Amino acid sequence: MKFIIDNWFLFVAALASGGLLLWPALSRNMGSAKVSATEAVMLINREKAVLIDVSEPAEYAAGHAAGAKNVPLAGLESSSDLPKNKALPLVVLCPTGARASRAVTILHKLGYANCRALAGGLAAWRDANLPVERSA
Repeated sequence: MKFIIDNWFLFVAALASGGLLLWPALSRNMGSAKVSATEAVMLINREKAVLIDVSEPAEYAAGHAAGAKNVPLAGLESSSDLPKNKALPLVVLCPTGARASRAVTILHKLGYANCRALAGGLAAWRDANLPVERSA
């Protein structure tokens, strides 16, 4: 017992480092998962994931990931453009990725259990040299 009292700082350091090692796994399970552009393409090809762009219509028209459906964040909860099958994987994106993270939280509340935000948003999609479309 004297050893524990004399070396309490070692125990605190061990607990802190253990917590930092577990943090990525815990945060992924809490629905804050993000995917890279490469992982998003793998989800689309292997699991038929659907791309949902939560940008405003003007932003979407200026450029969006090829095949993405535009469902603005403000109308996400009442949208009929979301897939009926709530088991389908969804990859949510926006220009920077900030709105996409909020959209994933809303989609989880709506019952879509398998949705992830695209890390870095449309900019990361472009950086990966993936196809971008413009609306007329």
